[in-house]
Amino acid sequence: MDKVKVISIFGTRPEGIKMAPLVKKLQEHPNIISKVCVTAQHRQMLDQVLELFHIVPDYDLNIMKNKQSLTTITTSVLEGLEEVFEKEKPDIILVHGDTTTTFAGGLAAFYKQIKVGHVEAGLRTFDKYFPYPEEMNRKLTGAIADLHFAPTDASRRNLLREGINPEDIFVTGNTVVDAMEYTVEENYVFENEELNSIDYKNKKVIMVTAHRRENWDGGIENICKALKKIVEENKDVELVYLVHLNPIVKDVVYRELDGIDRIHLLSPLDTKETHNLMNKSFMIMTDSGGLQEEAPHLGKPVLVLRDVTERPEAVDAGTVKLVGTDVDKIFNSANELINDEAVYNTMSRAINPYGDGKAAERICHSILYYFGLKEEKCREFEIK
Repeated sequence: MDKVKVISIFGTRPEGIKMAPLVKKLQEHPNIISKVCVTAQHRQMLDQVLELFHIVPDYDLNIMKNKQSLTTITTSVLEGLEEVFEKEKPDIILVHGDTTTTFAGGLAAFYKQIKVGHVEAGLRTFDKYFPYPEEMNRKLTGAIADLHFAPTDASRRNLLREGINPEDIFVTGNTVVDAMEYTVEENYVFENEELNSIDYKNKKVIMVTAHRRENWDGGIENICKALKKIVEENKDVELVYLVHLNPIVKDVVYRELDGIDRIHLLSPLDTKETHNLMNKSFMIMTDSGGLQEEAPHLGKPVLVLRDVTERPEAVDAGTVKLVGTDVDKIFNSANELINDEAVYNTMSRAINPYGDGKAAERICHSILYYFGLKEEKCREFEIK
């Protein structure tokens, strides 16, 4: 074998952001035949990422449907990938993280006895319903995978506890850090004019996202009540809430926060706008997984609006704090960061535990090593 055929499979915006720098690196390598298959589990938001990174998929399953369920996503991915695999006969497929596309992609490859590489492997909360369905998507994909690209040593330890062969684990750092090298610009001008109107130098701008399924039953409402209190009690705060398009989330947020001074309710932004808003913000409040990795790279404290996280490294490093959805806890934690410079500096200057911008390069090297095209294992990512 002198070339390895790799199919990268992803379907949502977060996957796309993190797989894009890897796709770029795979395409550059002379010993790799790189193909891309998107499922379009999230159509519009995924297309923004493909356009930003100038990626044209070789295959587009276009599975997204109105009111799609986890079952319809899974079956559509399985059926669509069966045809792709029969035609391409890849040596290995790559899936990322914790989406239903990830699990179904791994399962489809397993059914064809194709090797599976799991990018961002080993993250765990150890509660199968938090986050749901992501925790089990990760575990089930991990059970199928042949190569496990763990972003950190903590993720490696999780995999070892589950009996994964240490020789099949490669600690690479997280590709999201690689992605931000493409997107963040110091003097960035937003396409969204409302964002350009905000005084980032004299206001403490808080960027917010909150949409997780486990927060639907009262959690989003509590978060909104806390946000309202934060703005009312701190006149130097301006808040930008990127409101998920799901009506379960959107209806609650607009009912609670629409029309309040210094609160901007915006639709989700594309990747470049989001990363640059984060870079200009004072702090981040989110129930997202990816933002917990992105914000530390920019030196921004993060309050996580969840009770558990599969990304404990940032909590341990001090750049992320779990606050759940209790109104008082959210308010008090945010208020402390807003008004106590020492607390803020401690979090903002904490070491980013997630990567150094070379994760995609390590993954390529590790694939070639696995297939005998590199003599030595790649030097792994270590937190300095």
